[in-house]
Amino acid sequence: MVKVATPRYLDWSWEAITFDQDDHPDHVPNPGQYPLVVDPIIGNTRLTKVLMDGGSGLNILYANTLELLGLDRSQLRGDAVPFHGIMPGMRARPLGRIDLPVCFGTPTNYRKETLTFEVVGFKGTYHAILGRPCYAKFMAVPNYTYLKLKMPGPNGVITIDSTYEHAYDCDVECIEYAEAIVESEALIANLDQLGSEVPDSKRRARTFEPTEAVKLVLVDPTCSNDRVLRVSVTLGSK
Repeated sequence: MVKVATPRYLDWSWEAITFDQDDHPDHVPNPGQYPLVVDPIIGNTRLTKVLMDGGSGLNILYANTLELLGLDRSQLRGDAVPFHGIMPGMRARPLGRIDLPVCFGTPTNYRKETLTFEVVGFKGTYHAILGRPCYAKFMAVPNYTYLKLKMPGPNGVITIDSTYEHAYDCDVECIEYAEAIVESEALIANLDQLGSEVPDSKRRARTFEPTEAVKLVLVDPTCSNDRVLRVSVTLGSK
């Protein structure tokens, strides 16, 4: 390790961010069990269901949110790479990347930074997910007990509040959506299994394949057309 002679401090690093009893809500149900959901302005639109996820190394935007912002896929860059972690054992391939301004705060004290989003084509219950790149860019500090997010601003520390009711509703919606996916995948697996258990003769009959030897018989030998019927070899030509 090499120690530099003159430290280079990041922007906004001079602002101290703390939490104390002044931040404590009147009631804290099930501390740490609810998601931190905020409502920043992304692009020119305020989004009310944006998940702050300190465990994610990406900022994620859903394709339907892209449409909500009045943007189309032609504005995406094609330099996105696949990533893992949304669903265990599965890889997600983004539709592309896009840089968008993100704003937190009030008209008297706000911060706006440009973040890079991975745009994905599958559906989610949130409008977007802001991960560690967002925390680092805004020098933001979350408190998952109080459901608050703080960051330095031009006129002091900016505090973004959430509510337990809103967090609970988002969490329930997310769980119901996940269970619906699991149930649909189980249904598809059961149908596939049932299909594999059907006897070969019945599967052939469903696809209009003959179950025994057949021969071709002309419908009318006196005509010049070639219309034929398929009949069993045990039947006569008439």
